[in-house]
Amino acid sequence: MSKFWSALVSELQPYVPGEQPKMANLVKLNTNENPFGPSPKVIAAIQSELNDNLRLYPDPEGQALKEAIAAYHSDYGISAKQVFVGNGSDEVLAHIFQGLLKHDKPILFPDITYSFYPVYCGLYQIESDVIPLTESFEINPDDYKRPNGGIIFPNPNAPTGRYLGLEHVEDILKSNPDSVVVVDEAYVDFGGQTAISLVNQYPNLLVSQTLSKARSLAGLRVGFAVGNEELIEALNRVKDSFNSYPLDRLALVGAIAAFEDLEWFEKCCGGVIEERERVTSELERLGFEVLPSKANFVFARHPSHEGADIASKLREQGIIVRHFNKLRIGDFLRITIGTAEQNNALIKGLDFL
Repeated sequence: MSKFWSALVSELQPYVPGEQPKMANLVKLNTNENPFGPSPKVIAAIQSELNDNLRLYPDPEGQALKEAIAAYHSDYGISAKQVFVGNGSDEVLAHIFQGLLKHDKPILFPDITYSFYPVYCGLYQIESDVIPLTESFEINPDDYKRPNGGIIFPNPNAPTGRYLGLEHVEDILKSNPDSVVVVDEAYVDFGGQTAISLVNQYPNLLVSQTLSKARSLAGLRVGFAVGNEELIEALNRVKDSFNSYPLDRLALVGAIAAFEDLEWFEKCCGGVIEERERVTSELERLGFEVLPSKANFVFARHPSHEGADIASKLREQGIIVRHFNKLRIGDFLRITIGTAEQNNALIKGLDFL
């Protein structure tokens, strides 16, 4: 703590990202990175942009990327004016909290959820009411039928991996016509259905997504949101009061190429889903309870061993998984789905159970 800090900084509880250890021969299954690399077309597009144009600012609106995202979702009647792009979905979410969720009433989100949400509330001084998941770690739409200043939840949820069907998302939307409902879909491409299909029916719906997971671009930092034009205008007003050039030239061309290579995208998602089902079966064979997952990770606990102990013993073997020392989920491990070889190493590393 320093005398130069503002009072706000002194009170902040920053987000703690997943560990990025520097270990040789590491089996890294803790940060939900895609085990498969990005499309070769992405690499080619970035390489083609490595030229003298880097001396010039990128398009502050990212218009070509917005058009690519709209084209990808053309079946839902989405236009480029309904798309916002930012430097990773975390920045997009930050603008959402500041521009759309700061009202007189508290916002609502689950008690077991993306841990950046309470951090944003602290940073932007937004009141919140935390809604407990059910005993089976599901979102109950009825719990969100109460006065609020906005609602946000991941779908599939993180870190549980559980997915809320669109009929239940729609139930929440119908029950809260005067509140913004944000559906954070970082993992939706691994088996869920996107709520972007509902955007043109509900002016209070905003859907955020990222290219970090299903499109293997965690290192490029690209996120976006889709919603009513008035909601998008609010985000643009915040962005242009903060950083008018959030996406660089390399990120823009790489992201566009990722949306254009549908074959690679579907192949990678299919590979993750196939391995997720295999890992789930193997973990259950070893006695784990594994929550149903539509994400690129599983959330599991063993009835006879503490989560922290299992994580520690795996680490001794160079296998890193994510353990959350929090109420209700202290015995769970969040295990990213890796390559077949990495997943085999995980299962073998659990032989001590």
